[in-house]
Amino acid sequence: MKKTGAWLVRYALEQLKISHTFGIPGVHNTEIYDQLDQSETINPILVTHEGCGAFMADAMSRTSNSVGTLVIVPAAGATHAASGIGEAHLDGIAMLIICGGVRTNSDFGYQLHDMHQHEMLAPITKATYKITDHAQVVDTLFDAYNTAISGEPGPVFVEVPVNIQMDLGEIKQLPVYQAPSVKPRASESDILAAAKLLAQAKKPGLFLGWGAVDCAQASIAIAEQLNAPVATTLQGLSAFPASHPLHTGMSFGPAAVPAATEAFKDCDCLLAVGTRFAEIGTGSFGVTVPKNLIHLDINAKVFDVNYPAAISLEGDAKVLLPLLAKALAAESVKARQDDVKALIAQQKQAYRDEWFAHNVADRVNPAKFFAALRAKIDDDAIIVVDDGNHTFLSAELMPIYRARGFISPTDFNCMGYAVPAVIGTKLANPNTQVVGIIGDGAFLMTAMELFTASAQNIGAVFTVFNDGELSQISQAQQVPYNRKTCTVLGDVRLQGIADATGVHYLRLESNASIESALDEALSLAAKGVSVLLDVKVDYSKKTRFTQGIVATNLQRMPFPTKVRMITRALWRRITG
Repeated sequence: MKKTGAWLVRYALEQLKISHTFGIPGVHNTEIYDQLDQSETINPILVTHEGCGAFMADAMSRTSNSVGTLVIVPAAGATHAASGIGEAHLDGIAMLIICGGVRTNSDFGYQLHDMHQHEMLAPITKATYKITDHAQVVDTLFDAYNTAISGEPGPVFVEVPVNIQMDLGEIKQLPVYQAPSVKPRASESDILAAAKLLAQAKKPGLFLGWGAVDCAQASIAIAEQLNAPVATTLQGLSAFPASHPLHTGMSFGPAAVPAATEAFKDCDCLLAVGTRFAEIGTGSFGVTVPKNLIHLDINAKVFDVNYPAAISLEGDAKVLLPLLAKALAAESVKARQDDVKALIAQQKQAYRDEWFAHNVADRVNPAKFFAALRAKIDDDAIIVVDDGNHTFLSAELMPIYRARGFISPTDFNCMGYAVPAVIGTKLANPNTQVVGIIGDGAFLMTAMELFTASAQNIGAVFTVFNDGELSQISQAQQVPYNRKTCTVLGDVRLQGIADATGVHYLRLESNASIESALDEALSLAAKGVSVLLDVKVDYSKKTRFTQGIVATNLQRMPFPTKVRMITRALWRRITG
């Protein structure tokens, strides 16, 4: 039989159960888009920018069983998408990138878009492929997809030259997709040794990253057997339900909330699952990790990089954690001497009370906002945040109850993530409440993607914490320098953006209006209306994360540098 390459791309994506693609049609991928338009199962989404398309694809992978897929043009399309691809790569998120390519049967030599995009994307993808024959199309896409979802997930890049897309080619048969099998890699003896080490510990603890996000049942079983506190990374915030009495919050060192800092004091054995101990989750590497570290991860390359492990367990947490829970159940576990659940509850309440007492006139207290939001949304609602001060406020003050109920850019720190990620999340979860928490600086980077939200009738709430500056970096400057540089955004008139993009605008200026504003926003979203909720937020109180990382980084500076920094800050405080 003879088929065009574009038809074969469509066939492969349908076999892979891809529900949506994101991108912009152009000369080098129009044939693929023409085929996608004829698909009964794939919905191609037109975005305003390929970078936003990459964030949408990322969010779809994080919040559903469908792998987020880009269909982009070469060169500029690839460079625009690179930030979202890089975020997915560092955060371990599967993504399939299908890119048009220049003709491979041309006699004209050099062409405008013929750049080394494979070399450019190689460092931020798991693999790149270039199709040179029709017979390769389906098998290559199947192989790329399996690469994306196997081991530690990540993005893969497939170039389909335009002549392959357009021309007919001979195909002997159409392959049928088969998913790769998942097998445990860690040995039974290592699992038993890990269980014994945990059982013998006096004050064990759990630290869960995104790799543990689908393992709540096993994580709960282990935590309850050990009566051990559970902390998470930022990305793994939804790996353990905040409603559980052993949940402490993000991180466990000086940059963590008091419940985590206190509960993890004198921790003598740590089970870390699905985390590479990166900068944010460790509070700028300020955590104290015990000698008895049991590190479970699907990627063996993360072992012993930042903290040495006593036992390394390589494999998928969905396979290994239940085995570890079963092995631990056969052990005689030493009881903790303190009532860790009572300690966690007391510290959480004290921290909440501290925030509730911090009120500034004509500004919205973020703790009161999050308390009201949590009370009004469903337990299975999904919170999408961006990169900034609001990120850590959300992590500290917004309890998350469901797996994959919180997503955030993490290791690549991509500002501009949340607006498109809200759209991708809602497309993947049309019957679930989706609320974005977005800083004003991050919002401005991708605000025009609200056009896509309007076009797709996205019923979600885009909450913008608006204070007129880049508050996370300004606070980080203010503490050591007593001065802020290049952080002021000015008076950002968000209503104009809402009017231009066709979303409903609401303004929230004080604590007294939190309830009514949220009621209206959520009611409109339930009717399929996109809402821009402009919150005049109070950022005057610093998060524990900000305070902790500033102190941690100051402590590790060489003594002469530390003296110079402190002296400069004091002098500026005196002189202004």
